[in-house]
Amino acid sequence: MVNQPISLSEKSQSQNSAGRAAWLDKKDLSAFQRDGYLVVRDLCKENVRNEMLKVVEESLYPALAPVEYEAEVHYPGSPPSRTSPGGDTPRRLLNAFARDEVFRRWAQSPEVIRHVGNLLQSDELQVSQNHHNCVMTKFPGYGSETGWHQDIRYWSFDRPELITAWLALGHEDRRNGSLIVIPGSHRNSYDRGQFDAALFFRTDVKKNQQLTSTAKVVELNAGDVLFFHCRLLHSAGRNQTDLVKLAVVFTYYAHDNQPISGTRSAEHPDIKLRTE
Repeated sequence: MVNQPISLSEKSQSQNSAGRAAWLDKKDLSAFQRDGYLVVRDLCKENVRNEMLKVVEESLYPALAPVEYEAEVHYPGSPPSRTSPGGDTPRRLLNAFARDEVFRRWAQSPEVIRHVGNLLQSDELQVSQNHHNCVMTKFPGYGSETGWHQDIRYWSFDRPELITAWLALGHEDRRNGSLIVIPGSHRNSYDRGQFDAALFFRTDVKKNQQLTSTAKVVELNAGDVLFFHCRLLHSAGRNQTDLVKLAVVFTYYAHDNQPISGTRSAEHPDIKLRTE
C-alpha cells in the first residue's frame, strides 16, 4: 500500500483554483442529493483508458496478486471453490492505487477531485486504500451477480458519507452486468429485518419489493464515471456477453470523516488529497 500524502502538481492546483465555480455546481449537487448518484459522461479520455487497459491486461493474463476471485465472494452464480470449474475467475484486481501509476494519477486527478469535492462539499478529501481501490472485472460465464446492498454495510466511519467513483473502461448495460440503482434510497432509514445475515437487501420483503420496483439500470460508455453515495442501494447482474466488463473504482471521503480505529476501514493508511 502507498503511505505518503499526495500533493497535486502546480498545474493541477491551478486547474482546481480555476475550476472552483464547478465545485459550486448546484444542479449536480441537487441531483446527487436527491438520487444518490450522478453520471458524468466522458470524464476519462481515451489515452488514459488505453494506459489502464494495458495494465489490466498484463495483470489479468496471468492474474497478478493481489486478486479476489469469484469463488471467494460466494455470490449467486459464483463457483463454490477455487478448484471448481471457473474457480480461478478474477472478480477484482485489488490495491489499484499501489498497483500502477496510471491508477494513482486517475484517483487524484483534477477531474475526479472537482466532482467529489463538489458532491461532498469539501476541499479536504481522502481516497481509501481499504475499500474498493480496485479494478472490477466481470467475466462471461462465471461472473456472478451481486444482490441489493449498501456499501456502507461493511465500512466503519464517523459518518456514512462517502462517495465512490466508478469509471467504465468499456460499455456497460444490463446485458453485461451493469450497476442497477434505486434512486433516492440513500435517504431512507431501514429496519434490520429488511436485510439478510450478510446485509443484503431481502427480496422477499414486501416493502423492499416496492423499492426495487423503482430501480434503474445505469448505462455507461467507456470514459463515463458514475459517482454514488455509500448508502445507495445497488445491485448488478451477470455478464451475458462474450467480453469481460472492466471498471476502475475508488472511494472518497472528507478529511473530517475518519475511519474508526481497529476496523477494516482503518487497516491501511488512506491518501490525503491536498487540493489547495
